[in-house]
Amino acid sequence: MADIKIFVGSVFGNASEVADLVTDALIADGHSAEQYSSPGVAQLQQASAILVITSTTGQGDIPLNLEDFYLQLHRQLPLITNTPFAVIALGDSGYGDTFCGGGRQMQQILLKLQGRETKEMLSIDSCETLEPELEAVPWAQSWAREL
Repeated sequence: MADIKIFVGSVFGNASEVADLVTDALIADGHSAEQYSSPGVAQLQQASAILVITSTTGQGDIPLNLEDFYLQLHRQLPLITNTPFAVIALGDSGYGDTFCGGGRQMQQILLKLQGRETKEMLSIDSCETLEPELEAVPWAQSWAREL
């Protein structure tokens, strides 16, 4: 079973709620899962598998609670070579090109750090999905089984 570090970016709590349910489901499946809502580079470097669950704020921005972490990653460039990762992004398609921008930014920095994306990013549209956990939980469970 996998040891998964979950990095959570949330503005109004929706992504945090999704992360709680995903964490519970992964643990029930026998994985080790730990969440970080104010992470540092050390937590990323210690991860054997990374899952990012984040909403998007502003014009495609990362939520404030992950912003410092994101900037640290850009400044320090701590390589996570071949560490498996995946991203669950929550957004509103009404914002056009910035839809799920927070998730895309996290995806891009993890790729830049040489992480290995093992499942295509899950983009959940709040205009279509009122209960994002119904998509996120089974998707995360499937991802974790493939690790």
